[in-house]
Order: sequence, then structure tokens, then C-alpha cells
Amino acid sequence: MRTDPAISRLLMLRSGAIAIQLIAVISVYFLLEHQIPLLPLLVVIALEAVFQILSVIAYRNVSKAKELGMLMQLTADVLFLAVLLSLSGGATNAFVSLLLLPIMIAAVSVSARGLAYIAILAIAAYSILLFKMPQHSMHHMQMTSHFVGMWVNFVISASVIALVIGTMNRALHSRERTIASVREKQLRAEQLVMLDGAAAQITHQLASPIANLQLLYEELIEEQPDNEIVKDMQQPLLQCAQQLEQFRVLSSQLRTQSVAATVSLHELTQQITDTVLLQYPDQQLNWLNKAPNCSIANDVMLLPAILNLLQNAAFANQQAKQQCLEINWQYNTDSPESVSLIIRDFGKGFSATQLAELGGQLMPSETGMGLAVMLSNVTFERLQGSLTLFNHPQGGAVAKVQLTVSNQVSENA
Repeated sequence: MRTDPAISRLLMLRSGAIAIQLIAVISVYFLLEHQIPLLPLLVVIALEAVFQILSVIAYRNVSKAKELGMLMQLTADVLFLAVLLSLSGGATNAFVSLLLLPIMIAAVSVSARGLAYIAILAIAAYSILLFKMPQHSMHHMQMTSHFVGMWVNFVISASVIALVIGTMNRALHSRERTIASVREKQLRAEQLVMLDGAAAQITHQLASPIANLQLLYEELIEEQPDNEIVKDMQQPLLQCAQQLEQFRVLSSQLRTQSVAATVSLHELTQQITDTVLLQYPDQQLNWLNKAPNCSIANDVMLLPAILNLLQNAAFANQQAKQQCLEINWQYNTDSPESVSLIIRDFGKGFSATQLAELGGQLMPSETGMGLAVMLSNVTFERLQGSLTLFNHPQGGAVAKVQLTVSNQVSENA
């Protein structure tokens, strides 16, 4: 079964329990010749088997089961076991301590609230079994205090299991999440180092061919000054030269760390507007509001990181034949230490796979998203910010960049 591991383990344990229950009932009745209600017990076991079959069918292709489903399964286990015990001696049955098993499973499978529910249910089931015992049997056997002591022991055992195992399980899960997060950051850092080396090498190798193309262009423009095709070569070559020079400047600044610690949102807004106007003249940049009068943490990679998101938004617009990009600043007065930049395009939006993986790892993508978004996410995290991607209810994709305010002013511009 391609099912949730927790549900899968529970279903396998129940299958084994049903087989053991059936063998035990038949052995006690026919081999040990104890007078037990055979038919009612077999009916309960048959109902439990039917429930098991239905559960297997229901969860055979569920990769991640909801907690409510797990609680329903454990509730059924407690109820089936309580009914079987009530038909075979109740609280006097030597196997009454098996009611602790659902609590143990719940301690490692569900939340603290669900664990408390299963523990209370198991204690209630034991209490009902004790309460339903005939009083004459208890007085006749002089075992009243013994059974009450067993009940107290069960309550203490259930409480200790719920608290200790539940606490340990949550601590282990927290540790696993921390280790997974550190491992993910380490792998991403290794990827970035490899990308940095590859980018530097490719840039160095491209410098000479672009310089040769520039010389050829200058010769061609002298020989054919009126040739339109030759004239059209000037802008692409100029952009290549500018990008290479910008890469050299960024590399130098990153090595020497000679960068400004902050940048005002007014200045950043102007830089974004100028760059988009230059690189994507077919796209209309629509600012929905003015920038707040504050500064944010900055380094040389902040603007390129934002431009990566705008590049993806522009590409999505071009694919959908749209020409408008909406951008606005979101300043929350209740949280003055941060400000958000909201970028919305009018494309097809993100798929479920992209929403789950974009920004965290490298992704092969025909649309160009994946590598740029991951690099942008790393930059924002380094500046104590974050990147959130989601689809707009009215269509298109939204990138929300949360940035850390370093010098806020009470009034917005």
C-alpha cells in the first residue's frame, strides 16, 4: 500500500491483533473449556475484521492521512477492545492492560490534544468495565480493593505514558526538523558554491568572445554605416558588456564587503522602476502606493534578487500576453520592524509542485523559474527577510518579499 506510514503500521498491528483474538477465543473455549460467550465474541471480531477491510480500502492510496482519521482508527481500537473485554470478564480479564496500547500509538502519531483524547477514552473504558462488574462477585472474591488498585495503576500508567512518550516524541520531531533544516541549508550552500564557481568561470570565458564581437561590430559599422542589421547589433552587445561589468563589480563588493548597510525604500523603488523600464519596455509597472519613509537592510544582491522575481513575473505576463505588473509596499504598523514588497503578475500562476518546491531547491523548468527564485530566497534570508509565493484569488501569481526595517519613520511618504 502507498499509504501514510503511521496508518499503515496501525493497520498491520490491527491485522495481527484480530488473528490473535480469534485464536485466543477459540483456544479458550475449545481447548481450555472455559465458559465464555463464544458467538458474541466472534461477532465482535467479525465486525472488527470488516472495519479493518474498509480501513485498508479507504487508506490504500492515501500518502498523508489527516490526524482526524488516525484518531478515528484509535477510537475504534479502544471500543472494540473494550467490548471484547466486557464479554470476557471485564476488569477481571488479565489482558485489560492492552488498553494502554492505543495510548502508546497515539503518543507517537497524533498531537497532544489527540493524545489526551485517546488517554481519557481508554481510562473511561477501563472505568466502565470496573463499574459494570457485579457487586456480588467483588464481595464474594474479597477483591474490591484489588480491582480499585488496578484501576488506579492503569490511570497512573496511562498518564505517565501519555506525558513521557508524548513529550519525548515531540522533542524528537523538533530535533528532526532542526536537523533537516540545517541539512537543507548546507546542501543549498554547497549548490550555491558550485553555481558561483561555474558562473565565474563562464563569465571569464565569455569576456573574450564578447570583446571580439565588439571589435567586429566596430569594423562593420565603419564599412556599412547604413546597414540596419549592423546597427541592431549595438544594443545587445552593449547589454552584454554592461552585465559583465556589473558582475565584476558585484563580485568585488562581495569579496571586500564594501557595501551599504541600508537603502531607503524611495531609492530602491526608483532603482526597480528604472531597471524594469530598461529591460522590459513592453511591461507596464503599476505601483499601487508610495514607498514608506524608511530604510531596510541591504547588500549588493538585494536589487538583483528582486529583479529575478520581476523577470519571472514579466515572463509569465508575456506567456499570457499581458502587459501589466502590479507592485505595492505593505507596511504593517503593528509590526514596524518589517515591510513587504508585493509583486503580482497576470499569468497562469504557480502549479502545486512549484508552490511546494520553489525557493528551496533547484528545479528544472521551461519557464526559467527555480534557480533564480532559489537565489533570491537565499538573499532575502541572509538579510533577515523571507519570500512567500502564492496564487492570487483573481488570477496570476504573487511574490511577497518581507524585508527588515533598519530605520523606520512614523509617517509614510
